[in-house]
This record gives sequence, C-alpha cells and structure tokens, in this order.
Amino acid sequence: MPLPSWWPPSLADRAGQDAPLALYIHWPFCVRKCPYCDFNSHVRAAVDEDQWRDALLADLAHEAALTPGRRLSSIFFGGGTPSLMPPATAAALIAAAQAHWGFTPDIEITLEANPSSVEAARFADLAQAGVNRVSLGLQALDDPALVFLGRAHGLDEGLAALATAQRAFARVSIDLIYARPGQSAEDWAAELARALAFGTEHLSLYQLTIEPGTRFATLAAQGKLVPLDTERAADLFEQTRAMTAAAGRPAYEVSNHARPGAESRHNLTYWRYGDYLGVGPGAHGRRLGRATLRHKKPENFLAATARNGHGIQSEDVLPADIRAAEALMMGLRLDEGVDLARLAALTGRAPDALVDGTAVRRLAAHGLVAQTGDRLRVLPAGMLVLDRLLGDIVA
Repeated sequence: MPLPSWWPPSLADRAGQDAPLALYIHWPFCVRKCPYCDFNSHVRAAVDEDQWRDALLADLAHEAALTPGRRLSSIFFGGGTPSLMPPATAAALIAAAQAHWGFTPDIEITLEANPSSVEAARFADLAQAGVNRVSLGLQALDDPALVFLGRAHGLDEGLAALATAQRAFARVSIDLIYARPGQSAEDWAAELARALAFGTEHLSLYQLTIEPGTRFATLAAQGKLVPLDTERAADLFEQTRAMTAAAGRPAYEVSNHARPGAESRHNLTYWRYGDYLGVGPGAHGRRLGRATLRHKKPENFLAATARNGHGIQSEDVLPADIRAAEALMMGLRLDEGVDLARLAALTGRAPDALVDGTAVRRLAAHGLVAQTGDRLRVLPAGMLVLDRLLGDIVA
C-alpha cells in the first residue's frame, strides 16, 4: 500500500533533497501573557499589520530560495496567538508558500487559535484563506480553572468558539491542561469525558509544568503555588491514556491523542526528524543538515528582515552525532518509536552505536522500553519518566 503524499520521509531518504517539507510560521503577539507560558509571545499595544505581512513574506522567500524543487506537506501557524493575525495576512502567506514550493495534494494547514468570540469571528475567513485544521486552546472546561490559568475566555465563550470551529474547519484539535494543583482523578475524568464527547479528531493533553521565567515559577518559589505531586500526576497520565484509548483516540505521542489517521502531520515531521522550515520571530528550522534560528524579539526580527531580507539570527551545520541524538530524542516521544537502521543511514554510524545497549536492556527488563530488531520504543510506563530515560538511552 503506497504511503500518502504528506508522509514524512524516512531518514534514509532525506539525502534526496526532494522529499516534502513542513513550514512553521510564528505570529508572536498575544492579548495577554499566560502565567504558565514560556513560548515566544509578546503583548503590544499596536501591531503594524502591513509591516508584519511584508516581513514574513520576505522571510518566507529567503527559505524558498534555499529549498528549490521541494513541496510542502504541511504549514503550521503557531504563536503567540496566530488567530489574532488578519485573515488577509494568512491568505497572503499561504498563497506565497504555494507559489514558492507547491503543495502536496492533501496538504495540512493548521492554525493555533484562542477560543475568544473576537477570534472565532475570523474562523470562516481563515478557512477561506486556506486553513483546513485548527488547534483550539480551550485549556480547561471549568471557569475557576480558566481564571487560575490566566485565560482571557470563559467556558461558555470557549464552547461557542469550538462550535464555530467545527463548522468552519474540516479538522479540529483541542488543547487541555491537566494535573493542575488540587485536581482529583474524579475531576479530571469528568472533564476529559466531556472533552471526548465533543467529537474532535485530535486532543493535545498537557500536564501543567512550572517553566522557568514564568509567573507560575515565581509563585511556586514564593510558596503561593503548590504543583500536584508526582505520584498523583502519574496516575492522571495513566488515566488519560486509558480513557482516550477507550474513546478511539489513543496516544500516539506523549501528550497527543488522535483517531487513527488524524494525527498532526506537521508535528509528525518534527518527531520523525524530517526537514522543516521556521519563519517568523524565534522560529527554529532544520533543513538540509542545518539548524536555523530567527531573532526572537519582534522588533529585532523586523530590523533583521529589513536589513538582510530574512530574520535569521544563527545558522549552523549539524554534525552527524547531533542529528542522531536529536532524532532519537524526538522519535522516542512517539508510541511507534524509532527505526535505528534509518538513523544509521542518516549518520553513517552502526545501529548499535546510536544507543547505549546496556541501558536499553536494563530498561527493557523493567518494562520501560522494548526493542524488536531495529525498532526501539518507549513503553507507556516509560513515558512517565521519558526525559530521564533519554539521558540513559542516547549514546
């Protein structure tokens, strides 16, 4: 059976330089900064929309000139809050991307959105612009929890936005944050059951983490916020996997759940270590064995684009051992795991030189990982301590 045209290439095929690409476009602006967020997001009193459209189009053209002959299998508008982007800007970027690269027949074009009534009013126009998948940041189905998370919307407004999204877009994903302070298994079970009943094909379900530099980190350091203890959070993680699997949307990655065939194609390119382009402030890219990073601060990005025709801050060749380590750390997030033979083809190293075989055997004996031939997978029990396992596994 042939693979669909959007399918990320095997690592062994990447040297052909003609496999489809993924494109990430960053819109850095938000109405407010959420207390848990460490993403590159900024609050500005005013945004010159024409200036930003032109800068992003220039940055896009720079990447296109370096990747001739490739097609795009996915575009992802992330942020920040890209649903604050004028639909005309989204349309211009999508049209330019199609002109530069061309699209695979079933391209996935995703936009992250906040569920406010103002942004929901733009959904029909964004769909007309070419967006065919939306990732909606509901984050919680409880008004006190939304206040705690610093969200600008209430539950009723969020549910109305979800209904609008389901009418406007062919594919809808929702985001929720769980393992909140004081959250019980019963509370989360009821919230998740309600979320599953909405019928969306995809759910991104993230445990609340206290990230350095955030408002929540300050509150935790002051003793004003007490995170859920590790054991209870682990119980909620296992409960989440069981409930989503029973509802036909099993986990395919640590925090992502979907009906079979409805996985995020764009994110699969990251996790399978395909080539992707990053455009806009703070955007990362991996193309042709090089890592790119754009200027993070919006004003610095604009200045660099005006000066150089692109917003790149740094561009570095990735040595084979770094590519192998990155591919392992990304691929082992997936339930499917990684094919060590493909990694060997990418790096020129033997499969048994990519991982610490002694550590793999020890972890397998504890039911945390499994290896069958060249296929290495982290088992559900291991996903609970994935970061620790990666430190042991990667040679």
